[in-house]
Amino acid sequence: MTNVVVFAYHEVGVRCLSVLLAHGLKVTLVVTHRDNPKENIWFPSVAKLAGLHDIPVITPDNPNTPDVLKQIRALQPDFIFSFYYREMLKRELLEIPKHGALNMHGSLLPQYRGRAPVNWAVLKGEAETGATLHYMTEKPDNGAVLAQQAVPILPNDTAFDVFRKVVVAAEIALNDCLPRLLAGTIQPVAQDLSRGTYFGGRKPEDGIVDWSQDVHSIHRLVCAVAPPYPGATTSLLGRPMRILQTLIETAAAHDTAPSFFVKEGRAYATCGQGVLRIVRFELDNVETSAAEFASQYGTATFKFDAP
Repeated sequence: MTNVVVFAYHEVGVRCLSVLLAHGLKVTLVVTHRDNPKENIWFPSVAKLAGLHDIPVITPDNPNTPDVLKQIRALQPDFIFSFYYREMLKRELLEIPKHGALNMHGSLLPQYRGRAPVNWAVLKGEAETGATLHYMTEKPDNGAVLAQQAVPILPNDTAFDVFRKVVVAAEIALNDCLPRLLAGTIQPVAQDLSRGTYFGGRKPEDGIVDWSQDVHSIHRLVCAVAPPYPGATTSLLGRPMRILQTLIETAAAHDTAPSFFVKEGRAYATCGQGVLRIVRFELDNVETSAAEFASQYGTATFKFDAP
């Protein structure tokens, strides 16, 4: 029986661990993270799934310490798998498994290597993304590819919508290639990194709206950071405002830009180029409808506060 150690977190971690168990692999250890109380934990727990199947679980702050290395070496794994585990695995750890260490990444490598690949793909206006299973090296997301599965990104998809598709793509990619991987018949394909892209992590302040941009850029930002991510933020009437959902549609232009207004029961924002419909928004941390805003503040045009 194939013996594996799994580093995993998040929903991709749960689904891909489920695939390994469905194929009868012997998972001798799961390495995961403790949930951060400051983070919005909207995804299922890898630790709970492992506990359900009586798999030992550890949650080290650093997976590359001598104690963790010793524990994993003693298990003599055939493979190491990493499914949305957040820490880098260093060379000593990657060299332990007999047949290599593999990672599931949330993009079509070599595109969008690095952090937050789904959010970046939405922000950049891509028409598709997907999941890639690849061999791990010390450099992130640059090892040979074993399997990929693409998914579409529709014009109004949020990053959450796309992430759910990527979860399924990861499950399909792993499930499809696993028999060939275990049989030793799979043919890895080296990445051409010269044709790829790399992006870093994103912070909440990266979601601040620049209303001088065009409607398409702002719409993509709103989609890329919509809940459960921190959201696109601005300020109106001296109060914090969070833009939760937008649509690009024809609306009468206003003279003042950037600005916010309500017309015929719908909320809009005049941008640097074009007018964007604001479908859902929060003002002062309270979700407010266009009708509620108009009843309290009227239908005048309100300039967004300077950032």
